[in-house]
Parts: sequence; C-alpha cells; structure tokens
Amino acid sequence: MADSGWPGCAKSLKGVILDMCGVLYDSGEGDGVAIPGSIEAVKKLKASDLLLRFCTNETQATRETFVAKLQRLGFDISVSEVFSPAPAAVAVLKERGLRPHLLVYDGLIPEFDSVNKANPNCVVIGDAAEKFSYQNLNEAFRVLIGLEKPVLFSLGQGRYYKETDGLKLDVGVYMKALEYACDLKAEVIGKPSPTFFQSVLNDMGLQPHEALMIGDDLVNDVGGAQHCGMKGVQVRTGKYRPCDERHPTVTADGTVDNLAQAVDMILNQRH
Repeated sequence: MADSGWPGCAKSLKGVILDMCGVLYDSGEGDGVAIPGSIEAVKKLKASDLLLRFCTNETQATRETFVAKLQRLGFDISVSEVFSPAPAAVAVLKERGLRPHLLVYDGLIPEFDSVNKANPNCVVIGDAAEKFSYQNLNEAFRVLIGLEKPVLFSLGQGRYYKETDGLKLDVGVYMKALEYACDLKAEVIGKPSPTFFQSVLNDMGLQPHEALMIGDDLVNDVGGAQHCGMKGVQVRTGKYRPCDERHPTVTADGTVDNLAQAVDMILNQRH
C-alpha cells in the first residue's frame, strides 16, 4: 500500500508545481529577494526525475519580464515552465469573442496586445496595485453596469500578498467590490480555479494524484490544488501566518519551514 500522507506520498510523485512569490522570492524594490535556499532547491528538483512547473497569479508583468527577473535573482527557470493568468485569460477572451476593458497593471498590458479592446463587452481585472484608484474602479463599474450581460474576469482572487516592505491588498478585494456593485459573480482565471490547475497538469501529462503543489497561500495554492485531487504543502514563508495551521476549512497535507526543507523531504523519500 503506497503511503498517501506527507512526506511518504513523495515516493509515488511524478511532478511538482511551485508557487513563485512567497515561495521562491519575496517581491519588492527592484527584483525583490530570493528566499534563502530556494535557488538551490529548484536546482535539486531539476536534477531529479520529477517534472517541474511554476504556477503563479502574478499579474504585474508579462511572463517574459517576470521570468527575466527570476533569472537575474539566480533561478534556473524558463517561460515555457511558467503558468500565469494573463495568457489563459487571452485564450478565453478569443474563444468567446469578448472585448475587454482592462483594469490591470501597466506592465501586463502587452499580454493583451492580440485582443480587440474596442467597444468593450467585459472587464478584466488583475493586481493593478496603485492603479486601483476610485476613478479606475468606477470606470470598470460603469462598463459592467452598462452591459446587458455583464462579464467580469478576475486574474486570481487573492486577498493579500507579501512584499519586502509588508502585506499588500490583492485583486480579490477589488473583485468583491465590483461583484457587490454589479450584483454578479466574477469568473476567476488563475489559482484556485480548477481549470487553471488542470492546464498545468495537462502540460505535464500527469494525473492529479501524481503531482504536489507547494505554496505560501493556504486557500488558493494548497486548497485549490487539493480540490483538484493533488497534495498541497504550505511553506512558512511569504504570506504564511501561524493561524493558517488552524484554518477552519483547509488543512495542508504538510507544512514546512521553506521550499528547501520541502525539496529535501521529497528527495529523501525517493532515495
């Protein structure tokens, strides 16, 4: 009988999916800072027989810009290994013939270059940071309220995230405001959406039980992965808070101090 608990389940794993901000590095001034041990941990995973992908709700930069930043920090990572909400959103918009009004960070706008934005018939919001002004939110509200069938896409639904200077409000807060104002339910693209996780698994060619998600966000990383049938492990870095270990609805399969410890535990089980 295979061990289904953590870390015994690592014996039968075929792939690992890593969150990025709060697991690999903390964002902030400049490129941010790598979390101690995480660069080496990624190298160890890549040297192992496990498949590796990175799954992020990062929406302040294009994937290319974002990956270049991580490479400068010292990570061995390429664009094809990274899954983020904006490219997934572009695919949905094209498939459904939708023209978005964008409320996103300036750095993300190039991701939507191939999409028609004239006479918008939906709204896409991402982590727009200081672009979440009253004026910009009200403009998005007016587009939605003026539509016969308003459609709101949210790139992730996080409550907050951690930067080097402290916690920051995330897109989910503003998503809820627009939902309330327009009496609608947003469609979430990114974690914890099962479709988003499934797209990563499909790329790896794996079934959910063959993969493990490691993240700092208990609800969106760990809970989202578990909801899809994966195991989910939380690191005590990034936005982790001690009360996560007593959460009423989500219990991580394992909690570790950092990515380095998680990777060592996984690889020790496989030797």
